[in-house]
Amino acid sequence: MTPAARWAAAATVLDQIEAGEPAEKALTTWARKSRFAGSRDRAAIRDHVFDILRCWRSTAALGGGTTGRARVLGRVRQIGEDPDMVFTGDGYALAPLTDAERSAGEQPVGAAACDLPDWIYDICANDLGEDVHATAEALRHRAAVFLRVNLLKADRDSAQSALAAEGIITQPHPLSDAALEVTEGARKVAQSRAFQTGLVELQDVASQAVVDALPVRPGQRCLDYCAGGGGKTLALAARLKGPVHAHDADPRRMSDLPNRAERAGAQVTTVARPKGLYDLVLCDVPCSGSGSWRRAPEGKWRLTPDRLQAVTQVQADILDHVAGLVAPDGTLAYATCSMLRRENEDQITRFLARHEEWTCTTQTRFGLEAGGDGFFVAILTRI
Repeated sequence: MTPAARWAAAATVLDQIEAGEPAEKALTTWARKSRFAGSRDRAAIRDHVFDILRCWRSTAALGGGTTGRARVLGRVRQIGEDPDMVFTGDGYALAPLTDAERSAGEQPVGAAACDLPDWIYDICANDLGEDVHATAEALRHRAAVFLRVNLLKADRDSAQSALAAEGIITQPHPLSDAALEVTEGARKVAQSRAFQTGLVELQDVASQAVVDALPVRPGQRCLDYCAGGGGKTLALAARLKGPVHAHDADPRRMSDLPNRAERAGAQVTTVARPKGLYDLVLCDVPCSGSGSWRRAPEGKWRLTPDRLQAVTQVQADILDHVAGLVAPDGTLAYATCSMLRRENEDQITRFLARHEEWTCTTQTRFGLEAGGDGFFVAILTRI
């Protein structure tokens, strides 16, 4: 496919997303119908789509409309490319621009320039203060690719060497002593021997730092209550060098965890109904995902005030429940990948008001400026 044809394909996918189709499904549907597209074509189209999703409002403003075609025009203008090299009309390319399209479009302002919905911008401005614009700007760009060195099988230097031998270049990241940032060859990771033999796992560096912040000691009985795919479960097992229980309200999210644990050499047991008391319970609760909108940009456009209210209630319910699973001298760790106070500090304040026998020993925010996603973790113990 020519570069112009890739932009045209992206416009088709964007129209499906605008109509309500999830991005991944829209991309998969297009790929199935377009067998002529090679892996590089699919990767380039995916990049175009997600770059525009991160800049959904500003590309619409610059392109003068909300169609896929208009947003492609807006993105081309945004990155300083010549629109006439994209809208050529040749082959599978988009048709040439009309006079009306050439004169359409304007510079975005306010929340649109930050590529945030108005209501979310207002919340972020209140919660983040003078950092709101830097944070919003960071969310408009791709996130770095990070790996976690599996300390059960390797140290950071040996993992770096193994990756480099396969053309994957990395550098240590200061936020975690097991973290590597991929600087070259990111698309090779999943097929690399280092990954397939469990030397490394894909995991955001701030997510790794959340596990690093936990008071882990050998011999503890530990539970990852909202395990999901199990990234933090595996990181916890590597730190603990012992068994970890994993639970999720939807067990299907953990379907790959047994295989991942076997590959990593980690002792992980999935449990449908956690029983007894644990020395450490981690609950990385469902949240707005605002700290990871660089990776999942649809989230900021799909979120509504009602959904945000509903998820904060789910968080409170989880906290109230898991408190009963923690041993008298144990630790409850509450984490989100959110930047919003109502899901973080305010949630902890409300929990402590309901449970006077608990206290918060530390609260830590990992902002986007630290290099990874936006995460929050609070460590709670009984008084």
